[in-house]
Amino acid sequence: MSRKLALASGEAVRTACARALLRTGVDEASGEVVSRAMLAERVGWCADLVARMAGSLLAGHCNAADVDVLASGVDAGGRRLPSNAWMALRRLGWTATVPEGVRVNDRIVRMVQEQAGRVLRSVKWRADLTAGVLSTWPADPRRRTGQEWERVRAAIPGGQGLPSSVIKGRTRQAAAFLTTNGRLPVDVFELEGVPRVPRMLLLAACDRQQATIERSDTDPDRVLLRLQLPTRADPRGYRDWTWVACPISLPPTVPASAVLHLPTLRITGGTVRADLAYTHPVPKAKRAGHEVALGVDWGLNTLLSAGTVRLGPEGRITAMGAGGQFRAAGVLAKQHRLRR
Repeated sequence: MSRKLALASGEAVRTACARALLRTGVDEASGEVVSRAMLAERVGWCADLVARMAGSLLAGHCNAADVDVLASGVDAGGRRLPSNAWMALRRLGWTATVPEGVRVNDRIVRMVQEQAGRVLRSVKWRADLTAGVLSTWPADPRRRTGQEWERVRAAIPGGQGLPSSVIKGRTRQAAAFLTTNGRLPVDVFELEGVPRVPRMLLLAACDRQQATIERSDTDPDRVLLRLQLPTRADPRGYRDWTWVACPISLPPTVPASAVLHLPTLRITGGTVRADLAYTHPVPKAKRAGHEVALGVDWGLNTLLSAGTVRLGPEGRITAMGAGGQFRAAGVLAKQHRLRR
C-alpha cells in the first residue's frame, strides 16, 4: 500500500497510535496455524536476540564521549546525522555484533541499532541533569538553600523551567550512591550503569524484506501483518527463519482512510501486542474563527473538570452536555499511605 497520504485543501497530517493484539498466525512455509502461545514464543525468540545484541552495543557506547557525539547531530566529517537512529549509528560506524553461531539478516541488525540509538539519545538529557547536580552539590542534600537552588538550575540546560521534584529525585539518587560508596559518582553512567533493553521489535526500522502490513480490500478494519520470525531460539541459518502472516483487527479509532505503518511488537502476559502507528488527515488548526471551545480546570477534591461550549451564529455561547470530571481520591490516598 502507498505510504503517501493525499491531502485536500485545508488539511494537515496527524500521526497517532493504537494498540492491537496478535492472536494467531499462519506459517507460510508449512501452512500450519501458529497458536497464540507459539506466536508469543517465536516473537520472544526474536526479541531476545534483538535485546541481547542491543545490550552489547550499548555496553560499548554508553559513555559520555559517544553520547555527546550522537547528541551533536553531526559526524566526524561535519555532515548532519540522519534522524533515524539506526542510520545515524551506521554513519558513525557503530556496528552490532551477532552472537556466535547465530544467523540474522540485516533488518534484525537495523532494529538492534534503532533501539540502541534511541536509548543513547535519551541518555543525553539525564547526563546533563546529573552533571549539573553533581557540579553544584549542596552542603545538605536534603535541603538546599536559595542560592544553591539558583546554582543548580543555572548548571542544568533548561533548568529554570525544570520541576524541583526532578532535581530532588536525582539528588537523592546521588546521595544514595554517596552513602554506599563513600564518594559521589563521576557521571550518570557510573550512577545508573548500562540501561536495560526492553524485549520488543521496532519493525519501523525494517522494510519489506522483514515485515509488511496491508489493509484488507473487503474489510477496512482488518489488516495483515507479515514478518519473518525464527523457528528456534538460536537460528543457525536463514532456513530457520520463516514468514508468518498475522491478521489484526483494528480498533474503531483508526480511520478507514488512515495510512498504516509497521508496528512495534511487545510481549505482555504471554500475548503479543502491537503498537500500531497510523497517519490520517485532519483539518488545519486555525488561529481564529473557532466555534467550539474546551475548558479544563483543576482542583483539590476534583483533580480535573472539563466542559465544552459552542459559539452560535448570533454570538450566544451554549454548553454542550454536562462536561466531565476526573477524581483521583483513591490514587492520592494510596500516595499518602506510601509516603507515610
